[in-house]
Amino acid sequence: MTSPKARLVWSTPPLLVAVGWVATAGAATWALLNDDTAGRVLVGLAALVAALLALHGTLARPRLAADSNGLVLRRFASRRQWTWAEVNVRLVRTRRLGREVSTLELDAEDDLVVLGWLDLGVAPEDVADALRELRT
Repeated sequence: MTSPKARLVWSTPPLLVAVGWVATAGAATWALLNDDTAGRVLVGLAALVAALLALHGTLARPRLAADSNGLVLRRFASRRQWTWAEVNVRLVRTRRLGREVSTLELDAEDDLVVLGWLDLGVAPEDVADALRELRT
């Protein structure tokens, strides 16, 4: 009898999420204390964007989980689950700004999700290899 394969998880690096919260606090403080109206608006918007990104990184943990049954993807306020038969996992390499960028695509019947390094915390190639091994 073979033992079940482990559950693997990937998320945005915690340090990066913490930097997002620190940037939010710093930008919000600057916007509140500054007298320049245009600067306050711009930095206030930057603080809002940083807060939303940090909140997503905080709430969507783990971003992707996999086990012998299939995949679970966490989103901002929901989660999706697919069996291995319902999803096709692809590693896609594209050229952007003079360098090759890899993304992991989860192509389900009703959804297409593209995950990069920031979502996974590791190179998408490593995740694709782990998922390929787990799936077999």
